[in-house]
Amino acid sequence: MEPPGNPGGTPVELELTLENVESALYQLYFDPDMEHKNVAQKWLTQAQASAQAWHFCWALLSPDKIPEVQFFGASTLHTKISRHWSDLAADQHESLRTQLLSHILQFSSGPKMVLTRLCVALASLALNVIPQAWSQPVADMVRAFQPHKPDPDDGSGSKASQDPHTHCLTLLELLTVLPEEFQSSRLAQARRGQLREALAGEWAVVCPLLRQLMQSQDSSSQVKEKVLKCLSSWVALDVPLGEIQELLHDCFTALSDPELFDAAVETVVNAISQPDCQRYINALLSLMPLVLGLYDQLKTAAQDGDMETSHGICRIAVALGETHSRVLLEQVDHWQEYLALVNMILFCTGIPGHYPVNETTSSLTLTFWYTLQDDILSFEEEKQSVYLQVYRPVYFQLVDVLLHKSHYPSQEEYASWSSDDKEQFRIYRVDISDTLMYVYEMLGAELLSNLYERLGRLLMDPQQSAVWQDTEALLFGFQSIAETIDVNYSDVIPGLIGLIPRINISNILLADTVMYTIGSLAEWLADHPVMLGGILPMVLQGLAKPELSVSSVSTLKRICRECRYDLGPYAQDILTVSQDVLVKEVHKSSQCMWLMQGLGFLLSALPSEEILGTLHSLITPHIQQLDTLAQQELNPTNKQSIIHIVGMLASLFTTLDINRQADCLEGAASSRLPVPQSTQNPVVVVLQQVFTLIQTILSKWLHDSEVVEAVCGVFDKSVRTLLHDFGPMVPQLGEMLGEIYSAFPQASALDLARQMVHIFAGEEHHIPHIRSLTEVLTSTTLTIFQQGPRDHPDIAESFMDLHAQILKRKPDLYLSEQFDVKALFYCGILSLKFPETPTVKAASQFFTEFLSRCKDMPSFGDVLQRDGKLLTETVLQAVGGESPSSLTEHFSEVLLNLSRHCPALLSQWLKETLQTPGFPCAQLTAEQKHTFSQQLLREQTNKRRVKEIVKEFALLCRGPQGSGYSDY
Repeated sequence: MEPPGNPGGTPVELELTLENVESALYQLYFDPDMEHKNVAQKWLTQAQASAQAWHFCWALLSPDKIPEVQFFGASTLHTKISRHWSDLAADQHESLRTQLLSHILQFSSGPKMVLTRLCVALASLALNVIPQAWSQPVADMVRAFQPHKPDPDDGSGSKASQDPHTHCLTLLELLTVLPEEFQSSRLAQARRGQLREALAGEWAVVCPLLRQLMQSQDSSSQVKEKVLKCLSSWVALDVPLGEIQELLHDCFTALSDPELFDAAVETVVNAISQPDCQRYINALLSLMPLVLGLYDQLKTAAQDGDMETSHGICRIAVALGETHSRVLLEQVDHWQEYLALVNMILFCTGIPGHYPVNETTSSLTLTFWYTLQDDILSFEEEKQSVYLQVYRPVYFQLVDVLLHKSHYPSQEEYASWSSDDKEQFRIYRVDISDTLMYVYEMLGAELLSNLYERLGRLLMDPQQSAVWQDTEALLFGFQSIAETIDVNYSDVIPGLIGLIPRINISNILLADTVMYTIGSLAEWLADHPVMLGGILPMVLQGLAKPELSVSSVSTLKRICRECRYDLGPYAQDILTVSQDVLVKEVHKSSQCMWLMQGLGFLLSALPSEEILGTLHSLITPHIQQLDTLAQQELNPTNKQSIIHIVGMLASLFTTLDINRQADCLEGAASSRLPVPQSTQNPVVVVLQQVFTLIQTILSKWLHDSEVVEAVCGVFDKSVRTLLHDFGPMVPQLGEMLGEIYSAFPQASALDLARQMVHIFAGEEHHIPHIRSLTEVLTSTTLTIFQQGPRDHPDIAESFMDLHAQILKRKPDLYLSEQFDVKALFYCGILSLKFPETPTVKAASQFFTEFLSRCKDMPSFGDVLQRDGKLLTETVLQAVGGESPSSLTEHFSEVLLNLSRHCPALLSQWLKETLQTPGFPCAQLTAEQKHTFSQQLLREQTNKRRVKEIVKEFALLCRGPQGSGYSDY
């Protein structure tokens, strides 16, 4: 079914009839075609914004309509009241209110979704007229819903009017949505303050009503649940805790009723989580016995596996303990009560069962321990020492609890968990790890000693029948702390390193943690290399196991990075095992990349005369495999193998840097002079040897961007690492890049060229090669722009980045006749029109550099004189709505640089472009355009201020929220 009369393209006023609205609604709700639904949705949104909507909404609420149609009628009414209130004359407000109340009564028996929307509409009306035109809204609502004989003129159904229970629920719904609508409405600050004060005054009417309903024997569970939700809504208005104290006592009573438990928990948590509660210390203290009184119910629920009850009570305890930690700590006369609450939360942290399969409560408590610790450590020293005497023992208990909670289940049970449960448990352990690291600040070295002694007893005492989970948990504790805390001065680490080889790593989960623990101690091992001999064999043993892939490879990489200068005696073993696992393809591709990075660190620290030979022996099997693949047919399997091997080479060359060794040995941290040509860099030697092979691969796979990107990645990583040492490769690489880009343009080639410009544009003997390369790349790319670059945002981005780099490093390349500066300028303008953020950002950087060079380069100045107006016009169009608002920041950069480098010209261009009627958008006034021009021209240095000016102008162009522009 088509919407009536093609509503998507026709002014909505011409199409609006009740029949058409209903027809579109049936299409929206019941037509299976998504395209039809979308057209109907768009048309109905237009219909809601029309003036007729004030009239057709009531017809849609007719009792004979289906609920979906009635719901749209109620939603339309809310939309009109909340967004188009100014359409109504003041003398219509009273009749609208009466009509709304009448319909709410009519729908008090349902449908529920229609009733709720009508209540929200009345709440929105109330927010528009309180307090001036409706001074006692709550009292009037209560009066309207008092059971009474129906007025024959009120338009409501007699059945609804005679049902006190239904009326009561409807009144509570209305009172619930009133504060919620206030919270969600967009209001000016002054109006929000005025309304908050008016609604706070209404609490005096709401409170006794809620109290009466909670205590009445006649109130059903349904009514009491609604009362709890209503209270929860009102407490968000910062109702004083003292004024809801009695109601909160009723909420605690309701916790013993299973039907009311969830609603009561939500209400209590919302009430005591309000920061303003801290002003009412006596009221807070009165809640302590009530919360502590739930402890027995909590223990019973935990014992019975009642997750819902234990979860709810834990939420209440944490809300009180965490939100008001400092205030309650300061009540020294009540320190035992607060300590009891802390111990109650500790019980929640250690609640029996494995998270998340048997319990989901313990995770709620972790942030509480951060808060409590922060508050204790924020006291002055004398006071702090008193609190530490009380709470340090609790935190030691907490460590025991956390380590116990981090225990893996048995392997059989763990194997039965779903992948989602395993992932949640992994994240939970990360949270525990973060907590242990934080707790170290309070417990200090004593915590490490405690963990070490327990681990020693487990591993050394033959009487201890150690369960692997116990060992794993203690190592997990060590690793959590060592990962982020400097443990170099701890006196227990040597003992720990001595204990680790005693651990049987046949269990994979335990072995995984052993690996990560060793990795976390890599920096310590660098300072104590004598301990490497006992640890490395375990790591290499783990490297051979695919199940330990991530942990063993990352640990070996960390050791190779931190301890590289002390690995000489172990280098051959590391290389042998690594080569073996690489050839046997034990690890996934990403871990192979990590491993190669680690080996790069290792090779960098070998004696210089050994590096090339070792490098050859390491990569030869992979080069041979690459050679074989280069001769084979094009298929996905071969492609992935090529990308994998090339990626491994790139990873190796990322970290293989012999200059880093020289810097370290000579103490020259910053000097990076080229290695003399007589001792050519090993990486360059290898790249020259495999260059022909790489050309062969590229010639076959030239049209596959992933392969080309991977190959460019090898050279890109190498040039970034080697810097000037890469020089011997420049001539042949430049020639190859030009050839492959001319044959099949790809962004990765431009990115590699940009790196070469960055490093070598300042070296005279490389300039001819750099010039030749950039001319070829530019010529080819200009052809793409002439044909239409829209399908190549990546090429446009990389091309702009390349020329921004040339402008920065070697602008006199543009003196060549091969460079058409005007064409480049137009490419920049076209790139600014792209919707992709990276492309626009690159274009703005290009213009930043271009504009800064205009005074020095006459050809640039000529182009700017001729086409600067077009640039200004393009940017203003984009800011005015042609481009997504998220890009405004980048356009402001261009405008700032125009203002900075050519203010007189910009003034002229702004005047000429902005005087065009309707430019850049129809709703701008001449005064607003003039103000924008003047503000912009005043700023030539303040980047932040220009961003604000341009953003404000964009908002004026695009209109306020709700006017159809969804990107603000």
